[in-house]
Amino acid sequence: MIRFLKYFSISLATFISFVLFDNRNTTNMTFKQKMLKTLYPAILFFGKLTGANASITKNTNPMTSSPITSFFDLEDTLNNGSKIDFKNLKGKKVLIVNTASNCGYTNQYEALQSLYKKYGNKLEIIGYPSNDFKEQEKGDDKTIAAFCTINYGVSFPLAKKSGVLKNSHQNPVFGWLTNLNQNGWNDKAPVWNFSKYLINENGVLTHVFEPGISPLSKEVIEAIEN
Repeated sequence: MIRFLKYFSISLATFISFVLFDNRNTTNMTFKQKMLKTLYPAILFFGKLTGANASITKNTNPMTSSPITSFFDLEDTLNNGSKIDFKNLKGKKVLIVNTASNCGYTNQYEALQSLYKKYGNKLEIIGYPSNDFKEQEKGDDKTIAAFCTINYGVSFPLAKKSGVLKNSHQNPVFGWLTNLNQNGWNDKAPVWNFSKYLINENGVLTHVFEPGISPLSKEVIEAIEN
């Protein structure tokens, strides 16, 4: 037992040291956030291995399907208080993602920012911070914005913190994304933080990617480029 505790203590100290070294350039992360950032590749790997949170749902007729309620009739408020009118998104693909700061998938902010920089002329990304899953986003809008900017260089829009699950507090944008009577085909609500919904240039929802699908995966890239 003493030998086990000795090895456990050494292993724990080594892990903590590695986490701190791996995140030496971060400035306002808690140790939990640093640990989750370090573990993210392993979380993604085991998700792929087991299939957990790693499914993709596709619109089988994106060329002919027409939303019952137009995506471009939607509008929302960003976390800085400004309004975003979805009419101004016509002609671009739009990736909408429910996000959180204390999740095993939080490091996807980095991948989303990479997508935004690469495809900014043809792709809009909007993050929707939400506390719906295990209270992994307790901060206010100002705290969330600072966390994303300082640690991940996020420059794509973030909406005001809101609910994304199907209940009386659901954000109307996610009401559209998760109601086939509005978007025309999909009823799938987010299964966890960093579920991703892709809308094409004509306002048609084409794909739903679960959190275990990286924003930089070949599936997401192909969907954006096609």
